[in-house]
Amino acid sequence: MADSRIAIVTGAGSGIGAAVATILLRHGWNAVFTGRRQQKLEEAIAAAGKTEGRALAIACDVSKPDEVDALFARTKQEFGRLDLLFNNAGMGYKGTLIDEIPVEVWNDVVAANLTGSFLCARAAFGQMRRQEPIGGRIINNGSISAHAPRPGSVPYTTTKHAITGLTKTLALDGRPFDIACGQIDIGNALTEMAMPMTRGVPQANGEIAIEATMDPQHVADAVLHMASLPLATNVLFMTVMATKMPFVGRG
Repeated sequence: MADSRIAIVTGAGSGIGAAVATILLRHGWNAVFTGRRQQKLEEAIAAAGKTEGRALAIACDVSKPDEVDALFARTKQEFGRLDLLFNNAGMGYKGTLIDEIPVEVWNDVVAANLTGSFLCARAAFGQMRRQEPIGGRIINNGSISAHAPRPGSVPYTTTKHAITGLTKTLALDGRPFDIACGQIDIGNALTEMAMPMTRGVPQANGEIAIEATMDPQHVADAVLHMASLPLATNVLFMTVMATKMPFVGRG
């Protein structure tokens, strides 16, 4: 049965973003694929094939306020409302001690992971509380790094801890407007960013070890579950991870 709900998925040109936008389409949602490269977005839509929902590719650098405003204005023009934002766009950096991290790298990671999430959530929240009927859902991609760092990950881990604060505050501020906000913390989904896990990455004890990974499709399934709940119900935090990755316990 077709759905008429509207979603914006950031970082939708590949990986988790593409998987989430695609599964939403296949379940009848209309989905806006957004990311910096128009061609990648169009390729992701083509790869999704024939679906129940309508797909639209809109290039946007989420760290730029004018581009974010244009993204949400175009979505409203095309679809009339917004029911879901999946704040997924982000970037990392190679493992580096803090005194060797260029300030420009810090600024780039903060802009993509934190400022981008803020700008998109700001635009979504504003539209959701003014549309009829009011309300909607914002899901932030937090990452396992919202809980525990990897060695040498100051910029990435700092931004992901901050996403948790954004999630909690939006969950509180959204109550009067039927806006639910939750966070999915993902561990070792086998995207391009996680490929080093299959070759070996530094551990807290100084060793290099290969880590277990999981299919990004399972992350998409989890996001679909969160998105499909009625607005009176919210998954505030969900951790979905490769079962055998070193996260819980002492390694």
